[in-house]
Amino acid sequence: MSIYEYSVTRPDGSELSLSEFKGKVIIIVNTATGCGFTPHYKDLEEMYELYHEKGLEIIDVPCNQFAGQTPGTDDEIHEFCTLKYNTQFPQMKKSDVNGENALPLFEYLKTQQGFNGFGMNPAGLALAAMMKKTDKNYKNNPDIKWNFTKFIVDRDGNVTARFEPTASMKEVKACVEKLI
Repeated sequence: MSIYEYSVTRPDGSELSLSEFKGKVIIIVNTATGCGFTPHYKDLEEMYELYHEKGLEIIDVPCNQFAGQTPGTDDEIHEFCTLKYNTQFPQMKKSDVNGENALPLFEYLKTQQGFNGFGMNPAGLALAAMMKKTDKNYKNNPDIKWNFTKFIVDRDGNVTARFEPTASMKEVKACVEKLI
């Protein structure tokens, strides 16, 4: 299958087909409103404002699977993001990214870009230590490990990169800039 054969559900229940983004660079990210990585919204919005006219799209999928850090309704999540971070990119219905109820899009993304580690920065080491306690095999499966995992899709629909939440947003931006 191709990325363009997938869709995600908007908060109003309508479907957003990724085929609408053919020829664009896409960041697909699972998000949370009460996470230590929530400030990534600021960097994502800055990228969106810089590169949207040049072909960048961001698909925000709120997810409550990681320590219950997205407890609100879709409306509450949207209000938080627009008021605190002035987000303008499309936000989808709160959904699962792992497990039996995972969005098919995220199942596909995980087959295209597996987990490659958290890095050796303090946040990466802390997340790795936490994961060892909950999933001793976490390094060997492609599951999403935490909020703000970002997948980058190029203009041809290839999933070219996966950035764990511990990756520098400068690295994410550099990847996007190469594709724009």
